[in-house]
Amino acid sequence: MEGKKDARGEAHFVGMREELIEAKRSVRTLAGRDVLVIYHLETFYAMDSYCYHEAGALQTGDIELEMQSPHTIQLQHPQELGGKLCIICPNHKYKITLAEGEGLYKDTDPMEKSPVAVWLSKGPKQRVHSITEANGEVYVKLSEDPQRLDSDFYQGERGKVHRANVEEAKAAKAAKALQKKKS
Repeated sequence: MEGKKDARGEAHFVGMREELIEAKRSVRTLAGRDVLVIYHLETFYAMDSYCYHEAGALQTGDIELEMQSPHTIQLQHPQELGGKLCIICPNHKYKITLAEGEGLYKDTDPMEKSPVAVWLSKGPKQRVHSITEANGEVYVKLSEDPQRLDSDFYQGERGKVHRANVEEAKAAKAAKALQKKKS
């Protein structure tokens, strides 16, 4: 579905609230940009659809919520990453915060006597976009932040060509492995 602009010309219509809630995740192409619209825990999020690392399709990624300390009690719902909801790239398990687009990773301080792993931020890596609702309609306003983010590389025609090349390389690697297995 191609998003249409609302009367203000600022935001793109992406669907009716109830339809997006039922779908949970939907990809829309807005002004040449592929945007993933996510509904999770009663909140809408929008971000670039392809992972900033190597263009993994985030639409199929798990969403987690993990606590900052590894010694916390297990929650009844998914884990919490540094107190932030994250989507996990299905290709390489990169963790990306839904609200800020930060790349998170776990590391220890080797200078500590008993190092404990904690969640750290790589800073914003994935472009996130704002969502508004009006009369049951949901709109996405594309980010106007001029700062280049890693996920920008996988957008537009250049990104489409790169994603196709990555898929072609994966298929060739799989075919080579199958051929090797047969011999």
